[in-house]
Amino acid sequence: MTVRKGKGISIQEHMAIDVCPGPIRPIRQISAYFPRLSPTSSFSEPLSPNQLAAPTTLSPGAGQGGGVIGAGGGGGSTGLLSPLLPGTAGSGGSLSAMSSMDTSIEIDSCDSDDNTSLGTLEFDLLYEKATSSLHCTVLRAKGLKPMDFNGLADPYVKLHLLPGACKANKLKTKTVRNTLNPVWNETLTYCGITEEDMYRKTLRVSVCDEDKLTHNEFIGESRVALRRVKPDQTKHFNICLEHPPPLPSPTAMSTALRGISCYLREWETEQQRSLEERGRLLLCLQYLPPASDGDVKGEGKERARGGLCVGVKRCAHLAAMDVNGYSDPYVKTYLKPDIHKKSKHKTAVIKKTLNPEFNEEFFYEISFSELATKTLEVTVWDYDLGKSNDFIGGVSLGCHSQGETLQHWIDCLKNKGKKVERWHTLTNELPGSTLQE
Repeated sequence: MTVRKGKGISIQEHMAIDVCPGPIRPIRQISAYFPRLSPTSSFSEPLSPNQLAAPTTLSPGAGQGGGVIGAGGGGGSTGLLSPLLPGTAGSGGSLSAMSSMDTSIEIDSCDSDDNTSLGTLEFDLLYEKATSSLHCTVLRAKGLKPMDFNGLADPYVKLHLLPGACKANKLKTKTVRNTLNPVWNETLTYCGITEEDMYRKTLRVSVCDEDKLTHNEFIGESRVALRRVKPDQTKHFNICLEHPPPLPSPTAMSTALRGISCYLREWETEQQRSLEERGRLLLCLQYLPPASDGDVKGEGKERARGGLCVGVKRCAHLAAMDVNGYSDPYVKTYLKPDIHKKSKHKTAVIKKTLNPEFNEEFFYEISFSELATKTLEVTVWDYDLGKSNDFIGGVSLGCHSQGETLQHWIDCLKNKGKKVERWHTLTNELPGSTLQE
């Protein structure tokens, strides 16, 4: 455009002047001159190999073109900041990897003051599938929190299977006096633990301080999901003790109270679906064919016709029915719907225990065809002198059963002459049964 000499430029002509030829570029912000320590950061202009080789050295021949610092003549600022750019090899990647490595070490090694202030605990867990037993070997604890005036503690370890509130679900070790680094090397065993229990139950391991003058004090705990333990393989744990989970806040509780009416409407249905667990029963079933079949030899006259042999082995984790925290249990068997006296048997009473061993057998003379229409009802009772006995729990086995009980019954009928053992969960009621002592 030609400008006429001696004449002013109108506003229209001034606006038409192309003062910024080419595309408009955005103004760089100050943050663009500083590195972003992010693994996803990228730059459109990568550094040259010379800059990577000598990132912080001054180039004596770089004074031309104003590039006094750095390896390039026209990129002084780029040369100065090149050692910090996350896009360069050996800088940003290493910083990012170092940050993630520190985080994993902190979590695994429990470097937090909140965790280490309570101490650490070592123990082993072993689940024996053949015997349905869970063994917990409590080894040692280190750096426990002082609980007594002398700066020490009298610690012991308590185990609790969750969910479950009965006393038989809780076990404890001996107490080690005046130490913050106790060594127990003591094995505690739960019997009657099924594979279903290993999948859905949690073991709570807590360390407490014993105080003879006042109540025992809680030090710390840890909870282990039993699904982490593989059958017949010992798993070692070295964990940091933690504070117990906090109670629900008032806001959360008020929210829960709003739904109380809905809960009450569904209470009856929920009670029918979920029966209370009252312990475990180890039962052995065996159908003995008639002696004429040749399958069984040397049997007595009472077994010549064949029949069902019921072995009551033991119980575990029974509910406590007496004020002393124990029960006086015995077991009754009843082959329904017979009303004859021969269809009912009961074991001896075992005093003051929640894990009784009976090892008694009862024989029902019955043909194989008749057995398919019967139901075996096994109940556990607490004996009380001078008053009515308390019902602890029971289980029914037959063709109309479900789950483990039905499978046990079918296995017995399919395998004539073979003993079939299985643990069963006792419930507080038997559907379709009228319980009478």
